[in-house]
Amino acid sequence: MEQIIIQISSGRGPAECCRVVARVQELIIKQARAADISIQVLENIKGDINGTLLSATLLAKGQHLSAFLKEWEGTVQWIAQSPYRKFHKRKNWFVGVSVFDVKKQLQWNPKDVTLETCRAAGPGGQHVNKVETAVRGTHRPSGLQVLAMDSRSQLQNKQLCLERLEAKFMAWQTGVLVSQQQDQWQEHNELERGLAVKVIKERL
Repeated sequence: MEQIIIQISSGRGPAECCRVVARVQELIIKQARAADISIQVLENIKGDINGTLLSATLLAKGQHLSAFLKEWEGTVQWIAQSPYRKFHKRKNWFVGVSVFDVKKQLQWNPKDVTLETCRAAGPGGQHVNKVETAVRGTHRPSGLQVLAMDSRSQLQNKQLCLERLEAKFMAWQTGVLVSQQQDQWQEHNELERGLAVKVIKERL
């Protein structure tokens, strides 16, 4: 099963572009579900106006994702009258859609993790504080840390610690990728934005 991260960005675009980010996210989610592709929102950064997004990050899981994403990856041109500026002449708004292969981008290796046992703090009675059942995991390359103390079993806490640290690492790595792509998109000039892979006309 493929796993793909989709990032939609308005760059330095105005509120109309932020509105398009939200609309494009809706269309991608609707189209993915119709194609039996699992899709979830990882992060939405809201714009200044209600219903707008500066950027959106999605995680898609399924088969043949490349074919699904081919029509979206790149610049999307949205043609519509501005709903915020009634007499504004501009009708073309652009957003960038980037795609990252999770397997290629997120290099997780449990061998990069240092596990340490320690005494659990907080509720749990005397027993939980006497025995070192809590486990702290540190991912050395990134410096990320997670503490697991849910169970009285040290083995179970180690497993929970690794699972949570991997999830935290993926979220962190995704944030790095998204930030890099956001910077690249912001550097695009109008000519590059005009080379749209998909054009959508909307009637308000």
